[in-house]
Amino acid sequence: MDSVSQFALGAAVGVATMGRRTAPWKAALVGAVCGTLPDLDAFIDHGDPVSNMTLHRTESHALFYLTLLAPALAWLADRVWRGPAGESLFRRWWLAVWLALITHPLLDLMTVYGTQLGLPFTDHPYAVGSMFIIDPLYTLPLLVGLVAVLSWRDARGLRWNAAGLALSTLYLAWSALAQHHVRGVAEESLRAQGLDAGHVLVTPTAFNTVLWRVVAMGGDTYREGFYSLLDGGRAIRFDSFPQHDALRASLADSPYLRRVVWFSHGFYAMREDDGRVLVSDLRMGQEPHYSFNFVVAQRQGDNLQPVTPEWISRRPDIRSGLAWIWQRARGDAVPPPRQ
Repeated sequence: MDSVSQFALGAAVGVATMGRRTAPWKAALVGAVCGTLPDLDAFIDHGDPVSNMTLHRTESHALFYLTLLAPALAWLADRVWRGPAGESLFRRWWLAVWLALITHPLLDLMTVYGTQLGLPFTDHPYAVGSMFIIDPLYTLPLLVGLVAVLSWRDARGLRWNAAGLALSTLYLAWSALAQHHVRGVAEESLRAQGLDAGHVLVTPTAFNTVLWRVVAMGGDTYREGFYSLLDGGRAIRFDSFPQHDALRASLADSPYLRRVVWFSHGFYAMREDDGRVLVSDLRMGQEPHYSFNFVVAQRQGDNLQPVTPEWISRRPDIRSGLAWIWQRARGDAVPPPRQ
């Protein structure tokens, strides 16, 4: 999730855990710092854009390593801020810090990007994919609760903070239930059209959990469709696009291509453009605009020569894109922008 959401979640968790044992602003500050800390790995340059993408949310987001880090950060917080009578609050700080740390990757788990929270035991990039990376309806209750607790600094503020945490958590549960419903509609629509429903991705469009994007892989093509919860059970219309998977066989020696294929869980497409071979992660974006496109080879005569990857991001016009999302989310059967 975005930095504001992680900051707010960490602060809210810190306040809820510490309660009246320390000043709310102290608990919020420690929680916010711990909730933000795992994303500092984004500043590490691993040498190429594919590695930078696939090595984000790795050790810094692993539950095992964050659990090991928690006592040290709790000790530091306890040294700086003791209890009202000077007593140690180490155990409570330990719990607050640990919860603020581990809720960060658990929240990231809800997005489609992929979070390797099982390291060092497994490097599998887990992803539920029921939340867009930025969703105001998730973040707003947390921010309201924090404003209340920092304004009132009494039991009322703590209740508002707890309510913000509860509402945001319920929203996560809602997103998972909505995703499950849309997946059922998508699979039924694919089967009714005689299409393969075995490898399907369902994820929300930007900033909401009403309009959902569906990607279905099949053969040398992939299909993209959209479904709004206000469509009333209407079958999903899919557009087909070439995957150009045959290019992959010519680039069997490219570790960068293999890593994108692995990281994307098979939701990728390749194309050749002006002698350059690009691979796109189909999970983040929508046709033809994707956040992660990488040049992985250059044509030299009849051969494809693997190269150190170059990142190319294609972004849609934000104003027209948001206007389409709003119109389509209301159930209007308007085609998606393809320019």
